[in-house]
Amino acid sequence: MAFSDELFFAPAHKLAAMLRKREVSSVEMVDAFIERIETVNRGLNAVVTLVEERASREAEESDRRLSGKGEIRPLEGIPVTIKDSIITEGVRSTWGMKMFEHHVARQDAPTVERLRAAGAIVIAKTNTPEMTMDYDCDNPVFGPTNNPWNRERVPGGSSGGEAAALAVGMSPLGMGSDFRGSIRVPAAFCGVVGLKPSWGTIPGSGHMAPGIASPPPIAHMATIGPMARYVDDLTLAYNVVKGPHPSAPYTVPTAQAHPEKVDLKTVRCAIFTDACEVPVASEIRAAIERAGRELQKMGIVVEAVKPPIDDGDRLWWEYNGADGNQLMAEAFGEGMKHSRERLRKFLVAGESKSAAEFFKIAIQRDGWRVQLAEFMERYPIILGPAFCVTAFKHGATEVEIDGKTYPHFMAGWPVAWGNCAGLPGVVVPCGKDRDGLPIGLQINGRAFGEETVLAVAKAAETALGGYQKPPL
Repeated sequence: MAFSDELFFAPAHKLAAMLRKREVSSVEMVDAFIERIETVNRGLNAVVTLVEERASREAEESDRRLSGKGEIRPLEGIPVTIKDSIITEGVRSTWGMKMFEHHVARQDAPTVERLRAAGAIVIAKTNTPEMTMDYDCDNPVFGPTNNPWNRERVPGGSSGGEAAALAVGMSPLGMGSDFRGSIRVPAAFCGVVGLKPSWGTIPGSGHMAPGIASPPPIAHMATIGPMARYVDDLTLAYNVVKGPHPSAPYTVPTAQAHPEKVDLKTVRCAIFTDACEVPVASEIRAAIERAGRELQKMGIVVEAVKPPIDDGDRLWWEYNGADGNQLMAEAFGEGMKHSRERLRKFLVAGESKSAAEFFKIAIQRDGWRVQLAEFMERYPIILGPAFCVTAFKHGATEVEIDGKTYPHFMAGWPVAWGNCAGLPGVVVPCGKDRDGLPIGLQINGRAFGEETVLAVAKAAETALGGYQKPPL
């Protein structure tokens, strides 16, 4: 069965309905999306590994279930893509690092296991910068991924391959990860949607490279989360993958998210566009302010109030770097000689903090989180930018804003505070800049407040037009 572009860009929940009605078989759908990847991926390099044979077998099994010969699961027969850094049983997972170029995982990460148990079919792995540690999407194993809106630009990182693949219809649903905006920044740069869940709702195990224990700064500020083109699909995936797992002892039980039940007229939002020393580009500020006005028209209370997030970026850096990168340096050892210079510079082993100094940083972080939580008692939703600029050029380590240049990592402060606080956040498209590059609106909520965040994100998607196809 030949798929039209309309179906390649359909929401995952619509494709699930088509499968249940037997309008198309899972085998046909999986084959079509794999063919789509083979056709469209050449100029983007978003997908790095295809999972054809196993996907075909699993699609046949889904068709038997869909024909009434087995339980029909929530994602039955739906093709999905997974970020290369999230391990997938029997499939190469490299973290974009030469030292793991031929690594094949023996088991699924819990999130992948749950997607597959719900009937989803993994058809491909998507590109990431080395060790997921950059806002570009380049590595010595697979090379760079291009932004589908402008191939001279990056798709964002570190879930850049996933965002680019979704933007051009290579799959309807995927999984990324987020330590300093790695879901939300690519979503903004590529014009798709992504959810960084609260810390503790989704198991993050199966994300670190082999032999690398997840140190507290990463375990406490990084999450795995769903990415898609439509907010409803984020909800669908989130409800499938959330919940405790023995390999991730910090995860807790949480209720299913039903954003459609949220009364948006009772939600109060704070909106801001500037907070730190790196300014937000004027076109992004204008787009965020316009988004706030559109949400007000829908009956949502939106007030221009700056949240107490100034310390969030500083605390992220201090908490993340407390060991002077020594654990990473020891774990990777000589293997780092194969890595790009920009990663080696970023991970240079420095002076580590004493235990007392680390505890002081942790205490400061918790005190700041309490201050932010108190603010969010009045404003449970915070609206703002996802990055200080739109997608920058390949190879750049600095960005220009209003005639001044800043390190590109510093331009990520709009997302860093959300990781430092462990809060849920969704990015949805909210316009384009003068070069036609997407701009993302970031919607942050209180801890374990995914339901409200998703409800406001759905409203923003409706008010602002949501996903648009790139000019392929």
